[in-house]
Amino acid sequence: MHHPRPTPVLPVRDGVSPSCVVLPTHGRGNMLDFLAQRLPVVARGEWLQRMLAGNVVDERGEAVAPDRPFEGSLRIYYYRSLPAEPVLPFTETVLYQDEHLVVADKPHFMPVTPSGRYLHNTLLVRLKRQLGLPDLSPLHRIDRDTAGLVLLSVQPGTRGAYQALFRDRQITKHYDAIAPWRADVGFPRDHISRLEESAQFFRMHEVPGEPNSHTHMQVMEVAGDWAHYRLSPITGKRHQLRVHMAALGLPLRNDPFYPVVNDPAEGDYSRPLQLLARSLSFVDPITGALRVFESRQRLHAEYWGLPLLTYS
Repeated sequence: MHHPRPTPVLPVRDGVSPSCVVLPTHGRGNMLDFLAQRLPVVARGEWLQRMLAGNVVDERGEAVAPDRPFEGSLRIYYYRSLPAEPVLPFTETVLYQDEHLVVADKPHFMPVTPSGRYLHNTLLVRLKRQLGLPDLSPLHRIDRDTAGLVLLSVQPGTRGAYQALFRDRQITKHYDAIAPWRADVGFPRDHISRLEESAQFFRMHEVPGEPNSHTHMQVMEVAGDWAHYRLSPITGKRHQLRVHMAALGLPLRNDPFYPVVNDPAEGDYSRPLQLLARSLSFVDPITGALRVFESRQRLHAEYWGLPLLTYS
């Protein structure tokens, strides 16, 4: 049986939706003790200030006082905040908007949703604030390192119909990539393998077993030691395109994770991953119209002769 997600009792604030924590069934002490122990990334003094300001509430909309006794199975809502957040020197572009969908063209280095060191400088929070759409939600995600198209749902009422397109593989996606060229690797080809999370939780790897990932690959053009590839994921596993290309001995140019971790220093935007979510197409489940969207960005590489990708 489907259980609808509870509606948060705090409004979206400056594009940021409230976070939620569900208290375990059994516990002791007061609410301040619990939150300080359960979520220690926020200092105890900060939790106290938030509670006194009325920025921590329960599922009934009642402010949670610091000395309130622990109450099992209760939902607590609060606003996430960061003491410092990297400022990204570029922005997204909205390519399309109607009452059901927003299509955004995301730059490299920008996360789609809040995580880690990023909150306000994420695609979702920026679009919520810019467009005034508190219920906006991504229908899929691309890596922070990847540029290109992201499809977002405007309203919960029609969200399930668009989510079904991804679940049922009714959306055609094409990515552009620049990677080494090897004459001994034949194209076009289909790469099919099993992907699982590695010991380094932020990386995926191929393992023996029943395949769960599938990518169609084509070579569009060759220039010396490099080639322009068109990658079309049939499935949507995390880092799928990056792992599949690395497994062929053709790691994407400037990939900070594959085949080895080589993450640039904070604030270094000089080596964007050469992977672009170039196009999306599908039959709209609400209108029946064919939707085709294409990124305005292009991969940049001086050796490739493509125009530089500029950030506004």
